[in-house]
Amino acid sequence: MGKVYFIGAGPGDVELLTIKGLNALKRSEIVIYAGSLVNKDILEFADRMIKSYDSSGLNLDEILDIIKKAQNKGYNVARLHTGDSTLYGAVLEQILELEKLGIEYEIIPGISALFAASASLGVELTSPGVSQSVVITRVEGRTPMPENESLDKIISHGGTFCFYLSVLKIKDIVDMFLKKGFDKKTPVAVCHRVSWPDEKIVKAALCDIEKKMENENITRQALIIVGDVVNREIGHYSKLYDKEFSHGFRK
Repeated sequence: MGKVYFIGAGPGDVELLTIKGLNALKRSEIVIYAGSLVNKDILEFADRMIKSYDSSGLNLDEILDIIKKAQNKGYNVARLHTGDSTLYGAVLEQILELEKLGIEYEIIPGISALFAASASLGVELTSPGVSQSVVITRVEGRTPMPENESLDKIISHGGTFCFYLSVLKIKDIVDMFLKKGFDKKTPVAVCHRVSWPDEKIVKAALCDIEKKMENENITRQALIIVGDVVNREIGHYSKLYDKEFSHGFRK
């Protein structure tokens, strides 16, 4: 029997596909990939590929039907998700259905757009003395948010905030941060198609980011990071490599 590999294909740059993901892809005869979100150059690594499917036009039942037919032939299936499949990848509903069918699967982690964005920005998301918490969230759209995860509650604790799937709601984000008392000069970075050749990053303060975004034509495939770490601020150097500090974390 074949196996289904849920592979985090990374944010775009083919070299950000993990070695484990690459090896699973090379073992797969059928590839299902998440449309334009996945760099199609990655498919060139699928040495045994017989057929590929763009999942952007498929529903869950159609995806499962492809997998079942592949299983009947003993084929492995590579299910390519953008970034990491466990972040807004709708992977759970797929694996629950595979479990009902008794189909073996494996989830292979991938590099999220958030980490590609922090690399491009040259920032540390958990900068000492500035932020030691990272909040990954989204603004409510067609998918509702749990009541205790509404925007006003999420941002009330401080930290570094990373918004997926929310670039069209940037006004709501700005308004809520200002309403909750954040400094209007708090830095924001809108990171579009990070790690792709056409990557674009727009930086501004909370009070200016809406205006700066007006002519950018960024409507999708963007991540918003809000917090002082965007300005590469550091409160103090960490104790991790302090010559006067002894601990067990380097052992």
